[in-house]
Amino acid sequence: MNDRYVCGPLCPTVAVHPAVDQWELAASSEWSDVDGWWRNSPYSVLLATGATFDVIEVSARVGAAAVQRVRTVPVAVDPVGRWMFLVASGATLDPDLRASHDTVLHGAGSWIPAPPTRTPGGRIRWEVHPAEVGWHLPDARVLQQVLTAPARLSAGTFGPTARQLRTAA
Repeated sequence: MNDRYVCGPLCPTVAVHPAVDQWELAASSEWSDVDGWWRNSPYSVLLATGATFDVIEVSARVGAAAVQRVRTVPVAVDPVGRWMFLVASGATLDPDLRASHDTVLHGAGSWIPAPPTRTPGGRIRWEVHPAEVGWHLPDARVLQQVLTAPARLSAGTFGPTARQLRTAA
């Protein structure tokens, strides 16, 4: 169990890692597969990113401010303050977020822990459950306007509204 929390050099993921090599080939969305694996080795459930959805992971300061502005995006939070916003796949990071060493884009080849996965610091939880937003994933560009809004607001410009996030495809 100890090795599943060990990061390698330049690892973009906090805390939880796949328990098997070549995890992308072994991954499944079939409940029977997951149930069988869980019975044999009750590891965390990880959600592979890059095909159905991507994730933009930010600090608690940025994430909490964004959720205060709009609650139309599924958001998972880890116990040490990382906020994970689920967005439509195919995302690229805005230059302002790319320049931040505190922002991670999880796309192809990456993953996030599914709530209520246990990590060394506690459990992952939903801040905004996907069912609360009808399982809708916004376009990453629109969400990034919300994430970078504090900098733009201080410059006198404004970000998208909640309606724009709901209707962005």
